[in-house]
This record gives sequence, structure tokens and C-alpha cells, in this order.
Amino acid sequence: MTTEIWIVSMAFLGISLLVSGILKSKFSRYAKIPLANGLSGREIAEKMLKENGIYNVKVTSVEGFLSDHYNPLNRTVNLSPDVYNGTSISAAAVAAHECGHAVQHATAYGPLMLRSRLVPVVQVSSNLVNLILLAGIIVLATTQNPTVLLIGIILMSITVLFSLITLPVEFDASKRALAWLNTTNVTNRDEYPKAKDALKWAATTYVVAALAAVVTLIQYIMIYLGSRDRN
Repeated sequence: MTTEIWIVSMAFLGISLLVSGILKSKFSRYAKIPLANGLSGREIAEKMLKENGIYNVKVTSVEGFLSDHYNPLNRTVNLSPDVYNGTSISAAAVAAHECGHAVQHATAYGPLMLRSRLVPVVQVSSNLVNLILLAGIIVLATTQNPTVLLIGIILMSITVLFSLITLPVEFDASKRALAWLNTTNVTNRDEYPKAKDALKWAATTYVVAALAAVVTLIQYIMIYLGSRDRN
């Protein structure tokens, strides 16, 4: 079974790298297409926040490629330099998506609120889970005691739950972003489908990660149940 886990993990790693490569390719391609209106990512973000009645969120620039994120703790929309200063379709899509999270926060969107509450727990569990799972497999193989493995499975369940909750959060943020881009005509008829395509591939990375986490968790649960049957 441990061999099967390794094979599945490698398979999902390959899929993840493929999707990530396509995502980077899409964003790089659309980053070369300027918006007809000439607005920068910063201007688009500030415009979307204002039009949604949000005045307590600051738009800032952070280093890194595709490092864009919304921080609910200090209420900031953090955009990478290419998005913050960019006037491309990619910049518009990313800036609007991150502001979609700000709108979720302002409207107390349930999945976002739940995910935010789980962050401290996930930070602890994600640092320990791999080590404890490995220790659990070793202990199980040497002593037939599955207790440590069970602890690892519980910790992994928390991170898997976080991955699953992330899906509706990301999809909803993109939905809000695309609706706003379309209704406000920030993107025109030719630009909108490209912005939609970019956000679709961004969401796909979260789907692959969630599926990989679920499948791996199931396999560890099967190992645990199998050990109990032997005992």
C-alpha cells in the first residue's frame, strides 16, 4: 500500500506540474495583451473595491510571480509587481479575483470565514503531518501499533478539509471578479473570454491539489483499517 501511495503521489505531482505549467503559460500570454482602457491592476482593484462599497481595504504591491493574495487579517489586497503595475488582461483578472476575496470578507461569505478560522490549526498540522505519517508507517511496520498513524490521519484530515473549503472560496471569488469585469466593461468583448480562461486555469490548480489530498488521505485510512483487520 505504501508503494501505491508513492505512485499516486507521483501521478498527482505530474498532473500538478502540468496544470501549473499551463497556468503560467496562460498568464504569460495574456500579460502581453494590453487592456483597451489602459487601467493598471492597482487601479482596477481600487475601482472594484470602491464600487462594492469597500473603503477599509488597502491595495499594496508584494514581490514574486503570481504571489497575489488577499489578507483578511490586515485587510490588504496584495498584488505582485506585474499585476500591480500591469495594464494587461492577466493583471485585470488577478486584481479582480483578489478583490473578490475582499468582497467575500465584507459580506461574511461563509466558506471564507470558516477557512480563516482554520488557518492557525492548519499551520500547525501541515508542519507535523508528514513527519507523523512517516513515523506512523514505521511504527506500524515494526510493532503493528496503528495509533501514531491514526494521529497522522487526523492531522491530515484537517489539511484536506482546508483544501476542500478553499475550492468554493476560489471559485466564488473568480465568479464575483468575472461578473464585475463584465458588467462594468473593464474588459471588452474580446478581453473578457481571455480573463475568464486565465481564472479557470488558476482554479484548476486548487482542484488538482484537493483531489490529490483526498486520494492520499483515503489510502492512509485504508492502511489503518487494514492493520486493524490483521489485529
